[in-house]
Amino acid sequence: MSDTLHTLYQVVLDRRAHPQEGSYTCYLFDKGLDKILKKVGEECAETIIAAKNDVPSDTVGEISDLIYHLMVMMAEKGIPLDDVLSELDRRAKKIGNLKQMRKTDKET
Repeated sequence: MSDTLHTLYQVVLDRRAHPQEGSYTCYLFDKGLDKILKKVGEECAETIIAAKNDVPSDTVGEISDLIYHLMVMMAEKGIPLDDVLSELDRRAKKIGNLKQMRKTDKET
């Protein structure tokens, strides 16, 4: 899966470095951070609604849209995908009870 994420992120970075006419990704970069963040918010809300409506295929589509828009935001802010994946790896290795996990979450 991380290969797919890396490939998608590289496409996003390439569109930022080499704009192509008609590219939605380039449109987002051209409109700037406010537009990108608006789209992240919209996709987040749409993901929540799709999950509530309990239609798995719609939920998968909205999650995919959200991940894509998050990647555009990451590229705009200069956040490498590997930093996010490393943080997820670190969190996956946490072992402990719920009380300890809540304490750790408050500290991070």
